[in-house]
Amino acid sequence: MWGVPHPSPQLTMILFMRLTKMILAALVIVAASAPAKAAGKKKAPRKAAATTRVIYTGDLAKKVYGYNGTTPLNITVKGGRIASIEALPNQESPQYFKKATAHVFPQFIGKTLAQAATLKADAATGATYSSKALIRNIQLGAQSAAKKK
Repeated sequence: MWGVPHPSPQLTMILFMRLTKMILAALVIVAASAPAKAAGKKKAPRKAAATTRVIYTGDLAKKVYGYNGTTPLNITVKGGRIASIEALPNQESPQYFKKATAHVFPQFIGKTLAQAATLKADAATGATYSSKALIRNIQLGAQSAAKKK
């Protein structure tokens, strides 16, 4: 267009192939030298992987009742500490149960199993039965998990 000749398609293909070969050769050299570099360095000791397990309290707390029945939970333990607590389907009044979980669960998150097993947690005002059932479920789950270490 401006007096600059365009290379032919064949020349473009040849140049592309040469460039590809040079890139591949460079990658091979880098890959071959990586183990040699790594061999000279000491690796940091690996930390033991934090084990995660879930404790189902439905079987552990069959006789623990809230206002309208049992309140089963799934308690996730990671590295020996309570990471999360999930309320499972139950017959409690949703508005009171939500209040109870919002008040009780944070008191246990981050605690070790031994701490959780004996924690004297506060119940939510206005949702006392549900709160006490949740607290007891968590304590029983923590006690059971601590025994199975």
